[in-house]
Amino acid sequence: MLKQYLQFKLSQKLSPQQIQLMKLIQLPTQAFEQRLKQELEENPALENGKEESKDEFDDNMDEFDNSDDDFNDNETIEAEDINVDDYLSDDEIPDYRTQANNYSPDDEEKNVPYAAGTSFTQHLTNQLNTFRLNDDEYNIAEFLVGSVDESGYIRRSLGDIVDDLAFTQGVYTDEESVNQIFQIVHQLDPAGVGARNLQECLSIQLHRKKKHPDIELACDIIDKAFDQFTKKHYKKLLHKFDITEEQLKDAIEEIERLNPKPGGSYAGNNKRVVHVVPDFAIKIIDGKLDLTLNGRNAPELHVSREYSNMMKGYKEAKDKSKSQKDAVLFIKQKLDGAKWFIEAIKQRQQTLFVTMSSIMNYQKEYFLSGDERNLKPMILKDIADKIDMDVSTVSRVANSKYVDTPYGTKLIKEFFSESMTNDQGEEVSTREIKKILEIIIEEENKRKPLTDEKLATILKEKGYPIARRTVAKYREQLDIPVARLRKKI
Repeated sequence: MLKQYLQFKLSQKLSPQQIQLMKLIQLPTQAFEQRLKQELEENPALENGKEESKDEFDDNMDEFDNSDDDFNDNETIEAEDINVDDYLSDDEIPDYRTQANNYSPDDEEKNVPYAAGTSFTQHLTNQLNTFRLNDDEYNIAEFLVGSVDESGYIRRSLGDIVDDLAFTQGVYTDEESVNQIFQIVHQLDPAGVGARNLQECLSIQLHRKKKHPDIELACDIIDKAFDQFTKKHYKKLLHKFDITEEQLKDAIEEIERLNPKPGGSYAGNNKRVVHVVPDFAIKIIDGKLDLTLNGRNAPELHVSREYSNMMKGYKEAKDKSKSQKDAVLFIKQKLDGAKWFIEAIKQRQQTLFVTMSSIMNYQKEYFLSGDERNLKPMILKDIADKIDMDVSTVSRVANSKYVDTPYGTKLIKEFFSESMTNDQGEEVSTREIKKILEIIIEEENKRKPLTDEKLATILKEKGYPIARRTVAKYREQLDIPVARLRKKI
């Protein structure tokens, strides 16, 4: 037996405009500028510069919207009849086409230059011309140079290199011949380039240095006891080479001066540095916090007067042809889009400022002192409740925006942290605990570094009862190695 049921389901869907607004809020300053440029290019009714009277624009739009007699809902409009060119002036080019006005007057325009020198690979290849090599040797050397990665290493086995030379270069050789060419590559600058592993990289650099007892001992340590050196088994090294602690310390200092990534030292490397543009700036003025939004987030947009005049001209015309009606529908669509985008930008500015202002006030003690131990536990919901916005909106602001502070440029999401209860029953930030852990490790005796268990004991004595495994997790998040690897002579 079939039964019918009537069920009501309440659901909420975001409008396309709301989705676009959320995307705008999420954009950091540089990406926002690109989005703004795109909108200006796609909508000729939107211009960048001094804004015209909003009342004047609204009056024109209201008058058009009330002209119900001009359009008949039953009237069919053919798209191919639209002739937009009749309503656009070819004599004037809008300002946004020729200049960038989306900067605050007090902003400094800074162009970051990039060197246009030779590439790292070309730099190495040019050096091969200083060696006497026959055609096959040169081809092998050139192939090896082309295999050097950004760090300056060749991380491929001899067998793979021999096979690739045969298949791709038509050079038939053996591992011994390739190994001989490796010795030539290892003479190139910067020292250590072309090494196949860290041990070889350090060894090449040490053997290039002027002979000295400390250098010779460093060479022996890297060449004959690399494993013991990396594991910091200093007692074994003292016994193996029959040396004093002072001699070992001097040799290790020589090793620490070497460059483990020789490729990174070349200025012509292809790797570009990403420069962060702060979305906000916090300054301390007369002991009080002052927040500003980057002026590049607040462009002076306005609706094109030319498009508004077209609307006005149509309204005042006595005889309205069908082509005029078609064109004015297009104009209205562009004007509506421009008006919405302007309002969305204003709403974006307000959302960014209100959210960051709430974060700044919540973490007032930190921003006044710069001491991470003053960071209070703070989650997204704390800020969302204060500004009466959705958690997802706060997340969009925090995850992609930077703030310039007296203590450096910070990613906003770094100010958020979970909390734990100390032995006084107070809620403290996990960031505070990490900072204290970092200080404890910095001040430890490097001859006898503290184990995670000992660190947990010290933190407990300071009023932070956390388990050893939690200490290990925080230590790894701080990118601090285990006790054995922190040991020094």
